Amino acid sequence: MTKKVIVPDKLSEDGKKVLTDHGFQLIEVPGTTPENILKYGKDADGMILFVDQIGEAVISQMPNLKIIARHGVGYENVDLQASQQHGVWVTITPNANASTVAETTLADIFDLSKHLTTVTTEMRKGNYGYPLTHLGFDLAGKTLGILGYGRIGHWVAKKASALDMRILIHNRTPKESPYGTFVDLDTLLAQSDVLTLHLAATPATKHIIDRTALSKMKSSSVIVNLGRGSLIDEQALIDALKNQTIAGAALDVFETEPLPQDSELFKLDNVLLTPHIGSSTIESFSRMATDAANEVVRVLDGEQPKWPVNQVK
Repeated sequence: MTKKVIVPDKLSEDGKKVLTDHGFQLIEVPGTTPENILKYGKDADGMILFVDQIGEAVISQMPNLKIIARHGVGYENVDLQASQQHGVWVTITPNANASTVAETTLADIFDLSKHLTTVTTEMRKGNYGYPLTHLGFDLAGKTLGILGYGRIGHWVAKKASALDMRILIHNRTPKESPYGTFVDLDTLLAQSDVLTLHLAATPATKHIIDRTALSKMKSSSVIVNLGRGSLIDEQALIDALKNQTIAGAALDVFETEPLPQDSELFKLDNVLLTPHIGSSTIESFSRMATDAANEVVRVLDGEQPKWPVNQVK
């Protein structure tokens, strides 16, 4: 019997080709929401998942399901306990998007330092005097703080090493880097002119940037978050931006996604907002789709996955 795999219809064609080349039937859905999964693919053997939530209520109704392959590195949207109980592997694509997210991080840093987006917006309104009252700042000679030194943090440090910035790094597990100096968290917060977050979402990292942490930062500093929304106490950040406890922020991830339209963040002119697009390039999406599809192939062919985040007996 032909095995079926649920995939988002926006999945890169490269990933779809991997699956069809192995004889699998694709069930393409406009979004991998619980409703779509159960409506179109209740009998699926595998699934490639973007950022939609999936848990016991769905997994328990899919008797043939053997793998949920995440299109990316985060997996907090998947109930690992329910997956394991039902014998379903959960995998990620750890090598596919790290360099891309690092590039987007640098793009945000450049934007914040030169007010590119706000200047462009004001120019379109005919406000050519805006840049004179909203001067940017040089990156050379400033301190870049990197919180979290996994794959993405490493790539940020490597790429940023060409910017003539002093690089400080804090990581829960001590490591070595040719690009920067490891320091404790308080030092990182106090000395960073630009602080960028690259931690996984865990109970230990939830709201690691809270009111206390923000109060330790320079009033001229900016914060960049392409990690996970839970790393920052969002209301504390809003208050800090309003009160100019810090000068600005660039946020690609939020505690609730998509960011609610009534969020106070939309009212602030010192924050750059993007809708979780840190890895949104043609090349990165191709790599993530291909890696996720290959994990599906391995599991449905009876092999062990290469990048599991749970264990199945």
